[in-house]
Amino acid sequence: MSSNLVYSTDGGRMCPACRKPIAACICKASSEAASRTGDGIVRVSRESKGRGGKTVTLVRGVALDGDALAALGKRLRTACGAGGTLRDGVLEIQGDHRERVIALLAAQGFVVKAAGG
Repeated sequence: MSSNLVYSTDGGRMCPACRKPIAACICKASSEAASRTGDGIVRVSRESKGRGGKTVTLVRGVALDGDALAALGKRLRTACGAGGTLRDGVLEIQGDHRERVIALLAAQGFVVKAAGG
């Protein structure tokens, strides 16, 4: 019989999946790690929709933690001489720098594909 415990006076709110307190829940960390790894291919694309006509280069699927991903973004932006940001695990670099980004990532050992048009 499974318990549907959602609150405990000892630990407060409980995770329904792992039945641990929300602060110590392991479900979210494992699902984030699984979603970051993906299929192991880094996809580099170009997008301009919803950006006032400005083109940005998007890098998706990099299997790194947050700090390492931010450091990689910094290196890519510096190499491209452009600004950008890290948003929801996607690196955004201002301008169309797909070829340069693909070459830099391939040199660092990533499996890279150009995505989109």
